[in-house]
Amino acid sequence: MIMDLKPLVEINQQAIRLLYQELGVANAVRFLNQFTMGYGDYTKERDEIFGDKSLDEIIAEIEKR
Repeated sequence: MIMDLKPLVEINQQAIRLLYQELGVANAVRFLNQFTMGYGDYTKERDEIFGDKSLDEIIAEIEKR
């Protein structure tokens, strides 16, 4: 049996269209986001933002705003 293999870009486009149709845009995006690695270095950013502050200190700063 010979299969007609589509280019990967075409398969991706078709799959995304189907997800949008079946799940709606918001849920399709939520589904797709679980497969991305994200960007940046959260651990480094968290340390730069919060340092050694306790949860209570962070909450107090938020409440001051």
